[in-house]
Amino acid sequence: MPEYAELLEGYRRFRKGVYPRQRERFDQTAAEGQNPKVMIIGCSDSRVDPAQIFDVDPGEIFVVRNVAALVPPFETKPGLHGVSAAVEFAVQMLEIKQVVVMGHGRCGGCAAALTQNFNSKPLGEGGFVADWINLLSEARAPVARKHGTAGRKAELAMEFAAIRQSLENLRTFPWIDEKERGGKLKLRGAHFSISEGILYSLDEETGAFLPED
Repeated sequence: MPEYAELLEGYRRFRKGVYPRQRERFDQTAAEGQNPKVMIIGCSDSRVDPAQIFDVDPGEIFVVRNVAALVPPFETKPGLHGVSAAVEFAVQMLEIKQVVVMGHGRCGGCAAALTQNFNSKPLGEGGFVADWINLLSEARAPVARKHGTAGRKAELAMEFAAIRQSLENLRTFPWIDEKERGGKLKLRGAHFSISEGILYSLDEETGAFLPED
């Protein structure tokens, strides 16, 4: 795995190759500001980079990443609501047109929610990871009843359930609900399979995740 010195080598390749090719784009966004049309809510997992998967130029997508690509439900009590703040900024200020919740295969956060362990270690009580993963406690119950808590089928079902839960939580934000009902905002679910390199999109009619061509 790269150390910081190796990351700097990558930066130097960026400066010599990518930056000159993208110079006009960087200059434009520096002068005009960002104007993305799509927000991606993805997982912090190092294997799943939305910009790489969707092959986009700088300024084209607004991204927030966290453990398991989760969105907490809307709440008004004081606190440091990082994901909610990012969603508010994207929807209210940047006026993006679509929000995509993108989960992925082999997600450690979803596996932790399912098994109550993270990398074979108990989550513990009151820790940051435990509290965050607890957002999936409601979604976990039907998955565990139907598939158990072990095996790839159960993990995949939990990954799909987490995406659906985050979409449901997004709709608890009053201004998101209003914009979606008014046709000004589209919410989408997606799942990237690391082992296949295939993106699956949530079909609104069937509720199933279908592979993209």
